[in-house]
Amino acid sequence: MELKTKLYLVDEEGNKFMGIGVLWLLQHIRMYKSLRKGSSVLGISYSKAFAMIRNLEKSLGVAILDRKKGGANRDGATLTPFGEQFIELYETFEQEAKLTLDKPYEQF
Repeated sequence: MELKTKLYLVDEEGNKFMGIGVLWLLQHIRMYKSLRKGSSVLGISYSKAFAMIRNLEKSLGVAILDRKKGGANRDGATLTPFGEQFIELYETFEQEAKLTLDKPYEQF
């Protein structure tokens, strides 16, 4: 037997805006410096990834990505300083929540 958990954040209206999928997308954007490449590696469409980021930014009220225009240079996208900080904070939250939930589970 094992404990499975799903952690995510919802806005005031109950709409999910941050979970493991968005976290993975942000991590891949950071790694590849591109929303398109990050979404491709994860196997999700660019439009879906764009909607995920737009939803996150709308819910938080702050920019997560510093977008560069496409074209010949295809500069891509990088995380804003807030975006970097947000990833670290969410990763810590997720790890601590899972550790906290594991303690009572060990009694089974």
